[in-house]
Amino acid sequence: MTQVKAAMAGTVFTVNVAEGEEVQAGQVIIVLESMKMEIPVETEIGGKVTSVNVQVGDFVNEEDVLAVIGE
Repeated sequence: MTQVKAAMAGTVFTVNVAEGEEVQAGQVIIVLESMKMEIPVETEIGGKVTSVNVQVGDFVNEEDVLAVIGE
């Protein structure tokens, strides 16, 4: 299991995956918005999304777990 964490504080702009979906390494799974900039959040590994912990509009802090990917 790999936790995908926020690199910085911001608001969830888009969620591009759902639980149970297969993803590839490097795929953008969530986009954060901070100071009018869009920050793509990529997964480092491929696998199945086991949980998505945020929704569009949620505010997250740096290091918050956004999603979990299982191999």
